[in-house]
Amino acid sequence: MATLSVPASLEQLGAVNEFIAGQLPEGLAALLPQVELAAEELLVNVFSYAYPGEPGKAEVGCRMVHLDGVPFFCLAVRDWGPPFDPFSEAPEPDTALGVEDRPIGGLGVYLIKSMVGHYSYSYHDASNCIELYFALPE
Repeated sequence: MATLSVPASLEQLGAVNEFIAGQLPEGLAALLPQVELAAEELLVNVFSYAYPGEPGKAEVGCRMVHLDGVPFFCLAVRDWGPPFDPFSEAPEPDTALGVEDRPIGGLGVYLIKSMVGHYSYSYHDASNCIELYFALPE
């Protein structure tokens, strides 16, 4: 898997987007906006909450994989903050409420879940590891 390690800083989002664009295989450019948006949602949370008051880093990886014989583009995000599984610990947004009535939080994870074919979270080697699997365009 090709990886990029960056300091935990919002200023790094441009470098991450360039890295992702360079990793997408030819013919999959239609996936780029979704992958970049998902990366931004995850990384803004990492940069904002994983390292309160101290420097930290994040690692982004990209690769092609097959799950049950189906090809996917995989985006992996890793950080060394406290254990946090956004897929089970982030609040579920109440989409029936108007935007002004909803509490802050959970919409990014909700959006990511709607864009990917599969996702996973694990905590190992003192790091949070999230993998997002994007179905290839037809």
